[in-house]
Amino acid sequence: MSAAAGLIERENPARPDEIVGAVRVTDPAEVDSVVRRAGEAFLEWSRLPPAGRLAALAASADALAARKDALAVLLARESGKPVGDCRGEIGFAVSYLRWLCERAPGVLASREVDDGAGRLAVRRAPYGVVAAVTPWNAPVILAVLKLGPALAAGNTVVLKPSPLAPLAVTEAAGLFPGTSVVHGGPETVRELVGHPLVRKVAFTGGAAAGREIAAAAGRGGKPVLLELGGNDPAVFLPDFALTEADFERLVMASFATSGQVCMAAKRLYVPRHRAGDFVDAYVAAARRVLVTGDPLDPGVTMGPVVSAEAARRLEALAEDSVRRGGTAVPLGTWAARRTRDPAAAIVSGRGGDSGYGHGGYGHDEYGRDEYAHSGYFVAPRLVLGLADDAPLVAGEQFGPLVPLLPYDDEDEALARANACELGLGASVWSADEERAFAFAARLEAGFTFVNTHNRTGMSLRAPFGGTKQSGYGREYADEGLLEYVQSAVVHAPAAFRPGGPGMPAGAYPG
Repeated sequence: MSAAAGLIERENPARPDEIVGAVRVTDPAEVDSVVRRAGEAFLEWSRLPPAGRLAALAASADALAARKDALAVLLARESGKPVGDCRGEIGFAVSYLRWLCERAPGVLASREVDDGAGRLAVRRAPYGVVAAVTPWNAPVILAVLKLGPALAAGNTVVLKPSPLAPLAVTEAAGLFPGTSVVHGGPETVRELVGHPLVRKVAFTGGAAAGREIAAAAGRGGKPVLLELGGNDPAVFLPDFALTEADFERLVMASFATSGQVCMAAKRLYVPRHRAGDFVDAYVAAARRVLVTGDPLDPGVTMGPVVSAEAARRLEALAEDSVRRGGTAVPLGTWAARRTRDPAAAIVSGRGGDSGYGHGGYGHDEYGRDEYAHSGYFVAPRLVLGLADDAPLVAGEQFGPLVPLLPYDDEDEALARANACELGLGASVWSADEERAFAFAARLEAGFTFVNTHNRTGMSLRAPFGGTKQSGYGREYADEGLLEYVQSAVVHAPAAFRPGGPGMPAGAYPG
């Protein structure tokens, strides 16, 4: 990323000499006019009948679906995510919007009772202008998770995407009514969050930025939805029984998007007496499914990390792990370069919409040298032999380095899994589902998967969000819709309705 002449230019992490596109930086002084226009639009949008708002959102879903292939290529080029992964992200955003349009009428409905206690009406009222600040690693779905419910509820939205992936999400946001986009860095965020017409803030991103945003919003008395990442433990109980397909799914739970996912499996706790066999099966599964290379290659399942800074940080973390006595086991294979033509990346079938396809594409494990000198590629590694205080274990690595941590009994595994200030996700793996659910109830996590982890365990009906320093508030499900409304009550107590008896002298309402 570079900012010159008021532009944010986005490079291709796989080919840093290639500028994918640029967006204009929104001058902080201009943020005021953008928010004021959003406030004016709110007056009209909020007065639309709910059915009219949902019809407009359904049209947005159709428009997004029609643009899926082109947006996926753009997103792959600016973010480094495999193009199949990007198609999957946009397709999931479409599915969420369509689910939302079906679910919202019941969830957002007003209710009214008229009985002996009086007449009570409870309406789901929008806040007004919502500020949505989103990250680069899944920019379209993470924007849609805010735009969809906010707009359905009658709010308007000002979206501030990450400078590291602003292109595809800006195009996607243009398909939505009631939505404005501003671009820039921390100063733009401060102007947006602090604007008096912004009534609610939704943020997904790093913990430090989230705390700053929460503090700024708190000074204005504004509610905030925060999802601040995690250091998710995956705990394998002594009776776990994983097939080859299970191991393949587990590998991608850690290495999809090069490990740059808030809910990736980031710490693997394995019974000590089964650790050797586990490592063998894990390495074999990685060789089958984990293919590192150019994200426009439809056979690739892991691309570069997002920036040179991220690559340097991760290599330093790997070197530190080895200095501490750890052993870094290389994983997967490397693909030979295939094409520079973005249009060639729109291929049906190869790699699917999840980016996990791998069969028969001619991978070259010796291709890594080519990539190492031409993009921000970090070799995926399983790291053995680390103590719990090693930085790779104690903090969120946000990259393709994953520690395996043997344990001796379940109480020990639980204590070590919970010994982290972050509490976003976790997973429990067991042949006994009841045993897994009982263990999961003791984990300090907002979302615990059973016998899977990461995207394969998500559901539109399941609320997602963190505990501890991983934030608060929820996305997806009914809870995600209710984040963008507040109760507005009208109450006529029976005592004071026309013809009512009035309140007895000395009585206190209760």
